[in-house]
Amino acid sequence: MGPRGLSPLLLVLLDCWASVSVQAVATQVVTTEGLSSTEAGSATPGPALSPRPPGTTRAPWPSSGPTPTPITDVAALCVCDLSPAQCDVNCCCDPDCSSMDFSVFSACSVPVVMGDSQFCSQKAAIYSLNFTANPPQRVFKLVDQINPSIFCIHITNYKPALSFINPEVPDENNFDELMKTSSGFSLNAESDVSFTPKLDTPKTAKYEYGVPLQTSDSFLRFPSPLTSSLCTDNNPAAFLVNQAVGCTRRINVEQCEAAEALSMAHYSSPKILRVPGSTTKVPITVRSITVRSLNKTLTRLQDTAKLRQALVGAGDIAICINVVLEVKYSLTYTDAGEVTKADLSLLLGTVNSAVLPLHQKFEISFIQQGTKPVPLSGNPGYVVGLPLAAGFQPRRGSGIIQTRNRYGQLTILRSIAEQDCFAGIRTPVLFGYNMQSGCKLRLTRAITCPLVMQKVKGLLKGQGFPDYVASFGNSRAQDVLDWVPVHFVTQISHVKDSCQLPVALVIEVKWTKYGSLLNPQAKIVNVTANLISSLFPETNSGNERMILISTTVTFVDVSAPAEAGFRPTINAKLPFNFFFPFV
Repeated sequence: MGPRGLSPLLLVLLDCWASVSVQAVATQVVTTEGLSSTEAGSATPGPALSPRPPGTTRAPWPSSGPTPTPITDVAALCVCDLSPAQCDVNCCCDPDCSSMDFSVFSACSVPVVMGDSQFCSQKAAIYSLNFTANPPQRVFKLVDQINPSIFCIHITNYKPALSFINPEVPDENNFDELMKTSSGFSLNAESDVSFTPKLDTPKTAKYEYGVPLQTSDSFLRFPSPLTSSLCTDNNPAAFLVNQAVGCTRRINVEQCEAAEALSMAHYSSPKILRVPGSTTKVPITVRSITVRSLNKTLTRLQDTAKLRQALVGAGDIAICINVVLEVKYSLTYTDAGEVTKADLSLLLGTVNSAVLPLHQKFEISFIQQGTKPVPLSGNPGYVVGLPLAAGFQPRRGSGIIQTRNRYGQLTILRSIAEQDCFAGIRTPVLFGYNMQSGCKLRLTRAITCPLVMQKVKGLLKGQGFPDYVASFGNSRAQDVLDWVPVHFVTQISHVKDSCQLPVALVIEVKWTKYGSLLNPQAKIVNVTANLISSLFPETNSGNERMILISTTVTFVDVSAPAEAGFRPTINAKLPFNFFFPFV
């Protein structure tokens, strides 16, 4: 075909482009948190070019059925909501975030939530922040996104396309081929929703999430490994970003006195600015100094004065003392984005050439002013080895009262070598650990049963035996329905005119697997404490009586096996010649 044959083909391609350039009217719903109004608008399509002569009409778009209902509701989907019942920083779609939380946000980490971008039409949820409001508010838009591509997907009827394929894992055989197929990173504009870039407008001076912490000279340095395990000192500490890293350093022991990264003053001397660009400085206060020797023994110093590393000779071996091994920053901030206090805990040690390269650990955490971190025994289910959360309910309808020491909320007697019951040493009940302890009680003839009965009962139960145990490791004290009562049962011998002495406390904890089969959570469903008593022993010889006191804790898994869901059956009868002529 010559050049004249290209004209019909060009007209066909222009006709296909014009048929998809006219977009349907898209309706968007805009909602602002804190406002009760909902505003709706419509987008009017612009004129489309068409190579057809005037007066002719184009055949309608071939339809193979209605547009399928989307599997995922993008308005209810929040891919950055990772913490249950807690606001995730910069996650604008997190329902747990309030207007006060938005004040420290810098931007929405996930501004658009939608399904597959290759569909011709689909819903898209758009999130943004209105910083002009006081306090800042969240803006939500639900729009109909139209794909202008000619090769968009109208209806999905290929089921394997609805699930991911197993990725090819690199190994020594296919690594080179995978590197050839990879062309690096590319950025594709898959969304037709335009966003206006944020201008550098003046803002109120405050720290926002991820902003480097400024000091009087530059920024607070937080060493961390980058491309290798070696420490990189130019890494800045970011606001509200909790980190805990470890890295190594290659040092020369003979030159340790000149290395700033090993000096205590290098980490305690910087002064953090209260807000960015402020003249108010927050000094770093050293709260604790612990020294570790070469044989791994730890000694906490009473004086927090600055110590400098020094080279000491021990025979033919050169050692360096007061070397920084661990650094822990604890920063207190306000809801207005201000740093008010900075604490530092250090672990110093002694190193020689045998422990090189040197391994250091760095940790930084942020605590909001006026609050105290509450340690949990699981989130939500219990974690094996953590203590059971327990407490009391002073009156009906009130919340649960717990002690601050979570390792002292539910305890049992602890066995010691001396077998002394009156030593008063107790140990916490840890989830998933079956425990048994005991001691021997020596009684003289002068001690009567009523006198010792209350004493032994107090030894078995402890100073305050709880009334409730939390079902989950993160159960809140105000949610009484998330706590199970402790059923206390007393067993005595039915002997007339006899004194019953408690000799054993048997605690049985029943728990079950809760939730998804892929990630089941441990939930406590029942707790029973059985106090067993026996007759007071009477001896005919000797001046002492020996009584064995014991405590037992047992965890019982009462999980029911998973059952398959309902599978409907179709009772259909086919004609007798349906498979003719194959059978």
